[in-house]
Amino acid sequence: MGNELEKHWRDECGVFGIYLRDPTAPNEAARDTYFGLYALQHRGQESAGIAVASGDRIVLHKAMGLVSEVFSPEVLDGLTGNVAVGHVRYSTTGSSHPVNAQPLVFRYLKGMVALAHNGNLVNAGELYLRLANLGSVFQTTTDSEVIVNLLARYAQDSLEDALAKSMIDIKGAYALVIMTENKLIGMRDPLGIRPLCLGRRGDSFILASESCAFYTIGAEFVRDVEPGEIVVIDENGLRSIHPLGSEEVAHCIFEYVYLARPDSVIDGINVNRFRRAMGRQLAREMKVEADIVIAVPDSGTTAALGFAEESGIRFEEGLIKNRYIGRTFIQPTQKMRDLGVRLKLNPVEEAVKGKRVIMVDDSIVRGTTSKQIVRMLRDAGAVEVHMAVASPPTQYSCFYGIDTSAREELIAAKMDVGGIREFIGADSLYYLSEEGMFAAAGRIKGNFCAACFNGRYPIPIPQTGRIDKDNFERTGGGC
Repeated sequence: MGNELEKHWRDECGVFGIYLRDPTAPNEAARDTYFGLYALQHRGQESAGIAVASGDRIVLHKAMGLVSEVFSPEVLDGLTGNVAVGHVRYSTTGSSHPVNAQPLVFRYLKGMVALAHNGNLVNAGELYLRLANLGSVFQTTTDSEVIVNLLARYAQDSLEDALAKSMIDIKGAYALVIMTENKLIGMRDPLGIRPLCLGRRGDSFILASESCAFYTIGAEFVRDVEPGEIVVIDENGLRSIHPLGSEEVAHCIFEYVYLARPDSVIDGINVNRFRRAMGRQLAREMKVEADIVIAVPDSGTTAALGFAEESGIRFEEGLIKNRYIGRTFIQPTQKMRDLGVRLKLNPVEEAVKGKRVIMVDDSIVRGTTSKQIVRMLRDAGAVEVHMAVASPPTQYSCFYGIDTSAREELIAAKMDVGGIREFIGADSLYYLSEEGMFAAAGRIKGNFCAACFNGRYPIPIPQTGRIDKDNFERTGGGC
């Protein structure tokens, strides 16, 4: 479940795009995008949008809410065309407001363009001031619009060339899906921090934040979009452009720890297998006698299964999740998020009563939710509660697409492990080591961005993290 993250590690966004060669129905692209966004709903539950192109126009529908709330059959029937892009959002930059929902659709010198963005531009404030001084006008408070204005500024070039020039200007982590009236384009940041992958169904191509979206619509995963790559899909098929050459990569380790769906494969790593390996490694590092292993559902479950396999301690379903309650961090107020935790989880008294319990979760951020769950387990009769965290302590804020609290609000930045254990009320507390995490991934640690754990940021962060000018907020955030 990622309880602490559900309160303070706010998920980023999900992007989806499809180019149909021979649609079987006028709204097939919109319908496929709807189901693709449904598969990516875990990446953002604040707003959703779909833009569709049919050769001479782009039609857009977006609103606040879940995918199922924003789109009715009647709305989808009105979105006709063979190219579509979609977006699900949790705001990292800009307020929670309908105007900030994506895709963004705009008209420039060469025609109409729709853009869906996942990620953070760390130099968004600097670019905003530069563009505003040159006469650019902004209608939203998202830094995605900075990219829109850069594309318009380079309008004398082809859209592909404009994107290549923009890639030089923008600094940060991003995955973009862009559509003209007859073309679909994907672009990934040079370090590959934010994920973007390519799928195929017959002669049609699909772009998505995660491969799980492909299976939903009967498509197959082809490959990941490479770091720094621009892929262009049109009536002539697919072609690739690499404007910036870079041998360095820094894939976001937190995609694997928490953000991605377990059935996704990102940059050659199966998320489910990685989380299971983290649990096994955690069991090797943590030597505690106990009667049962339980998970904080859902994202702690796979690691807990791995822990049980390695330790030989029986896995039990000790916490039941109410499937009809959304991720608590999505709720608009802290009071509602706190209530969401109590509504969402219930201990299984028969499973934990009289037992020494190891509780596995993927992370702890502020500690308040873990404290509530430990108390619930004790009230249900657990005689010991040992907490096992399948990642290192989260000590640093993320500036690359995950909206975190300020560093001083992260409990691991203020307390050592002993202090955190005392705060949450557990009998013991163990974190997976950083070396163990990378070992579970089966890759060298230099291939990942793990700044939230170790403070080593692969892209320099401006000294000032926020620029407020005329009510235009910039936090270095993105979608």
